[in-house]
Amino acid sequence: MKEITENNINELKEFISSHEYFYIVGHKEPDGDCIASCFGIAGILKKFNKEYKLLSAGPFKRNEIKQYEKKFSSKMDFLDNKDRERTGLFILDCSEISRLGEFDNDFSNIDIFVIDHHKTSNLPEKARGFIDADAPACSYLVQIFYEKLIGPIPLSLANILFFGLCTDTGYFRFLTTGSQEIFMAAARLVSYGVEPRAIYNEINSGKPYSTRQLLGILLSKAERYLDGKLVITYETLEDTKKYGSEGRDSDALYQLLLSSQDVEVAVFLRQDSISTCTGGFRSLDKVDVSQVAAKFGGGGHKNASGMCTDGKLENIIPQIVKEFSKIL
Repeated sequence: MKEITENNINELKEFISSHEYFYIVGHKEPDGDCIASCFGIAGILKKFNKEYKLLSAGPFKRNEIKQYEKKFSSKMDFLDNKDRERTGLFILDCSEISRLGEFDNDFSNIDIFVIDHHKTSNLPEKARGFIDADAPACSYLVQIFYEKLIGPIPLSLANILFFGLCTDTGYFRFLTTGSQEIFMAAARLVSYGVEPRAIYNEINSGKPYSTRQLLGILLSKAERYLDGKLVITYETLEDTKKYGSEGRDSDALYQLLLSSQDVEVAVFLRQDSISTCTGGFRSLDKVDVSQVAAKFGGGGHKNASGMCTDGKLENIIPQIVKEFSKIL
């Protein structure tokens, strides 16, 4: 991982000092890491006595983040040119403006600072920030910025940062050799008063019963390809209508599929509308699924990526199989 240097800290400090008001925003369809990272930056701004507004285009589909939805707005305050000069924009857990979603206003002519950890990301033109594709979670990077810039983290914020770290690491299941700094950072959060068992229960409990039924349907639809190395399952419009779209448990789905013998990659596709599909890609250690996700307008990490593309399931599935045949 990259070291967050004194120069990085000073750059963040200068960005905060040179603006009077801030918008804090993460990617659309936020997850726990995205939400936690936004709260982490908000905590930093509070220490600098700066005003801010948390933004999210939503939707808040994941059961474990529903409690935070009311803290975010999808509406920007109207900004004239003078307002834009004094306003800074923090983009967390992504760097592409297109991934932020739709808002009632726009982000043109606003200074940008990005903190992200996605492999396929680059800083927008003229933006400042810090991207480390080797970091397992954006909330980890925000934690380091907070500790180096301010010091120990208050318990309420430490809880949410631990929550973010756990959601993106599968409660540390995805970490490999060389992850000592991550565990040390987690240990510091525990030293601030975080109770790991409570965070685990917060992430994994309270799933709607309909999601258990849907999980069974998705497992029954799973098909293996490429000598069993690739497994793909899918959700139709009819499935969504019957079981709903709230409280999904895709992590359990990927875990079950990837634990099957010979499986190296698991893909979950959903027909979101008559003409569009979204998809999630997960893999074991060696396979870089971000390569395939990028072919469909998506991206992410080596072992966890996503995409959104035009098309129908029956046409997209053969295309995905073809792309994975090149790397499996």
